[in-house]
Amino acid sequence: MPALYISTNVDLDGVDLQPIFSQATTALASIIGRPEANVMVLVKGSVPLSFAGTKEPAAFAELLSMGGIDSDVKRKLISTVGGILEDHLSIPKTRFFCHVVNIKSSKL
Repeated sequence: MPALYISTNVDLDGVDLQPIFSQATTALASIIGRPEANVMVLVKGSVPLSFAGTKEPAAFAELLSMGGIDSDVKRKLISTVGGILEDHLSIPKTRFFCHVVNIKSSKL
């Protein structure tokens, strides 16, 4: 089950998050090759976060997946999620960091 946790310093009050949830779910399922029914997305706003020494809009994400991650998939995921955040929350891709974790089943 891929899980994407997004934390941002952007205030999300009044923001329609449904497009972020649906686009991220579809992208993760498609890129990783898992059913959408197994994808989890969490978005948390107003997080005290500084990036490059400023508090301009920024985001940190962590993606956990049991398999399905290689370097090409990782690049596609980071670029796609960064684009979604840029489109919907006006967070520049240059102010987005994503930690991708490929969990091996032997570690469970």
